[in-house]
Amino acid sequence: MDLEGKIAAVTGAAAGIGLASAEAMLTAGARVVMVDRDEATLESLRSKHGEAVVPLVLDLLDAESCATLVPRILEEAGRLDIFHANAGAYVGGDLVDADNSAIDRMLNLNVNVVMKNVHDVLPHMIQRGSGDIIVTSSLAAHYPTPWEPVYASSKWAINCFVQTTRRQVFRHGIRVGSISPGPVVTSLLSEWPAEKLKEAMETGSVLQANEVAEVIVFMLTRPRGMTIRDVVMMPTNFDL
Repeated sequence: MDLEGKIAAVTGAAAGIGLASAEAMLTAGARVVMVDRDEATLESLRSKHGEAVVPLVLDLLDAESCATLVPRILEEAGRLDIFHANAGAYVGGDLVDADNSAIDRMLNLNVNVVMKNVHDVLPHMIQRGSGDIIVTSSLAAHYPTPWEPVYASSKWAINCFVQTTRRQVFRHGIRVGSISPGPVVTSLLSEWPAEKLKEAMETGSVLQANEVAEVIVFMLTRPRGMTIRDVVMMPTNFDL
């Protein structure tokens, strides 16, 4: 119960890495505000886990709704110790084939929303003199993946954001880090080129969401004098 008594919030918490992260924090003793637009799934998770789950239905792509994130977290939970900015989207394939509206949506969610959410969380954490912020990045932030120029670019941008913001706020007792997994078995993989997905599944070149969540809890439970600024994790067979 390493996170006993902590209040956490996770965006994109209804599925994938966000769900695994939230459930891992619950297991570690935290109370978790699970943020997602999927109301039905959030309610079922509240039924499954009880009062340790605070469901918060929110469309982060709606600017007015996004701006209510922190006030609503504080109204429901009273404070915030951990913020996991996880919500994201994927656009893969050749750039020439990408839809402009899909590019706009993905960049908005993967970059703009993350920046706005962290911006809004910081005053509360600065006032309290403590806090942890984890951002879901990607192996694509460290390797120029040729089949996903749009997605990879969003993660390269957010990797820079994490590292620069970390340097600004560490003096306030706030740790900022990112988790950069290789391909994870989530709904995002359905957007991969079919031949690439088939190859990855056949060679075991994918991770499970719970494996990523275990590393997130490891990052959060280090002594306060230590910041795990970025973890790059990948399947051992990824380079086959």
